[in-house]
Order: sequence, then structure tokens, then C-alpha cells
Amino acid sequence: MTEPRAAHRPSRLKTLTGTCLAWCLAASLAWPSLASAQATDDDLPISEIQAFSEVFERIKRGYVEEVDDATLLKNAMRGMLSELDPHSSYLDADAYRNLRETTEGEFGGIGIEVGLDDGQLTVISPIDDTPAERAGLQAQDAILRIDETPTDRLSLQEAVDMMRGEPGTEIRLTVVGAGDGAPREVTLAREIIRTDSVRSDILEPGYGYLRISQFQARTGEQVEDALTELRDQGALSGIVLDLRNNPGGVLQSAVDVADAFLDRGLIVYTEGRLSDSDMRFSATQRTAAPDVPLVVLINGGSASAAEIVAGALQDQRRGVVMGTESFGKGSVQQIMPLGNGEGLKLTTALYYTPNGRSIQAQGIEPDVEVVRGRLEVADTSNLRIRESDLEGHLGDGGDRAGSSRSDRLDGDYQLGEALNLLKALNVISQRDTR
Repeated sequence: MTEPRAAHRPSRLKTLTGTCLAWCLAASLAWPSLASAQATDDDLPISEIQAFSEVFERIKRGYVEEVDDATLLKNAMRGMLSELDPHSSYLDADAYRNLRETTEGEFGGIGIEVGLDDGQLTVISPIDDTPAERAGLQAQDAILRIDETPTDRLSLQEAVDMMRGEPGTEIRLTVVGAGDGAPREVTLAREIIRTDSVRSDILEPGYGYLRISQFQARTGEQVEDALTELRDQGALSGIVLDLRNNPGGVLQSAVDVADAFLDRGLIVYTEGRLSDSDMRFSATQRTAAPDVPLVVLINGGSASAAEIVAGALQDQRRGVVMGTESFGKGSVQQIMPLGNGEGLKLTTALYYTPNGRSIQAQGIEPDVEVVRGRLEVADTSNLRIRESDLEGHLGDGGDRAGSSRSDRLDGDYQLGEALNLLKALNVISQRDTR
């Protein structure tokens, strides 16, 4: 490195004093031998550091508004992480707190999981029984504006922060679905989102229903409790595990849920560059429902931990996966606290199903594809009256057979087909045992 460049050192360091970047730049300028040495993977990219320093100085001197050093450096860190992949991000104190709240299952907002799809803020899935779900937001809806702010100017974290807020306050979203001709505006009132991640029901006598809306810290325990409640209502001939529009969550909870249906074998493994990123999770013999016939419902809003469960049950031939192709988020994020009370979320590994399939950008293909739809009765159906429709028909003891069916089946074509498949599996099983 030439002497004139070294002489210029003080002015370059002035604005960067006290930062790691300043130390790195000082080190690179103080030891000219580094520049002449052969480059290795661990060498600092000196020319890029110098370019960064120049950009930093020009912003400080020439930007239309004065910006302090801390803001510029935090913005640089945000950019550094956001350019890696859609799920790595810098977490300031508020974002760090919001992430903990989401994992623990309570926060103020509208109840929606979002991500970036080619830079566009996109709905991954609405959370059950929240303002977003009640307003009809669907997986793959693009959010164009939050109030008056275009989302193409926002980072993912900025968009999440804008959508969260005090309960009772309103927010207006401009959204457009894949099949919509024009954008539509939706006004929602924020609520305290308390997400009981597991719900259960009896679809018909003998056939249980488990709905997991997301994977939180206690989801595994809640699934075991729900299975106990279902069995208390009678012997189970089948279970529908509904993972549609489930955006994922805590890895260990996904393992616990899969373990509730498996008594042996691998559930998921991860691979990354760090030694502690290579992990394997297997089922234990203590299993809540090892033998009950199972259908797993997935769709394009099923992501991450939901895909781990579906992939494990599919590879282990424990259940039939039905619906449409899942989202394809197969990456592992570690939350790393920083000394200043903030943190970073960094992608450190990829998930693989027991058979070695990568979930990342691939998703889980259902065994039986059933698209979202609705069963409707034709206008002329009143001409096709059956004996069972006549009041007082023989065999009518006062309780109609349909009264034992869950209201969940009304208008949910995929769920109805899952129930039909479970019944067919039971018929086949009974024939095989004769």
C-alpha cells in the first residue's frame, strides 16, 4: 500500500471512531503487508471496506437530512442481513421483544404471518380467529400498502412493526390476491392476539379433528391434551391433522407433534456450516396416538415447522398427506442475542425430511391433491328428493344422522375429502383383517 494512501488515514477514521468497522479499517491501513499478501478466505476485503467508508462519509456530509452514526450503522447491519435471504434480519429491541411475544403466543396486532416474495410483502397465512382471518385475508395475498405507506419501501421488520400496535386501533391494508382483478382495501381493528395453537373437535362419531394454527412453545403439550380429550369421547377410527395456513414456529414443538403419532424413526435433521447446526431428532416410544389412521391437510400456507411434521409423517408412512403443495420454507433461523439488548435472526441450516428431502424452495407434495373448493348444490337439486328427506320416514327416531356432524365440514371441501379418505382407509383395513 502506498504512503499517500496511508497519509490519508486520519480523515477516513474520524467518522468511524469507536466502531468495529473503524478498527478493521485502521488495521488494514496500518499493516501494508496485508495488501501484498496472498488473499485467503479469512482476509478482510480491503477495497470493499474502503468503499464502505467512502459511502459512509458521503452520506454523512451530503444527505439532505442529518443522520447520526448509530442509525447509519444499524441500517448497514439490516441491509447486510436482509440481502442474505428473506428470513435473516437484524432485531432491534422492539423486534426482539415482538419475536418473543409471538413465540410465547400473545401480542398486539391483526394476526397475520407475512414474508417477502421477490421483494413483495406477501401473506404466508392468517392466524385462526383473528382480525386478519375474519377479514378474509388468504395465503399468497400481496400487501401493497399499510395505511398510506407503500410496502415496497419497507423492510419485512418495518412492515411487521407497522401492523402491530395497541388493541382497538385501526389499520388499513391494500391487498391483491392471485386471482383478483384489482386491489381491495381492508380495514382491521388490532386486538390482543392470544393464540391457542391447538383446537380439536369430533367431525363425526369416531373421527377426530386436530387443528394446529402455529407451533409455539407449548404446542406439543396441547396436542397431547387434545388427543386425550378426543379419546375420552369414544374410540377413534381416524384423525384429521389440519396444518393448512400454519406458518411454522418452534422446531422442538414440531418434533413433539410428530412424536405424538410416531413411536420410532427419524423425524427431521438439519445441516449447516456450524457444528451445532447439525442436529437429528427422532421419535420416542412414548406416543399419544401411534396407531390411529391419520390424514394430514396442507396447503400453500403450510410452512417451516408445519412442513417438518407433514414430511416426517409422509416419509414414515404414518399418514396420508392431502391438499396442495406446501410453502417450501426449509431453513433454520437461530436467534442470537447481542450485548446491547438487541439481536439478530440468522439462517444457519436447512431442514431435511427423514428420507433426505430438502424442504427449502421445494415444499411437501401431497400424496392426494385436493384443491381448495366448496361443494354446492345445483339449482335443480330440489327435484331429487330422497326417502331420508321426508319427514317421519321409517327409521327416523327423532335424531337425524346429520346432527352428529361437525359444522367444520360445512363448505370445507378439503376437510370433507379428508374425512371420506379416513372412512375408506377403515373399510380397507377391515377387509384386510377378515
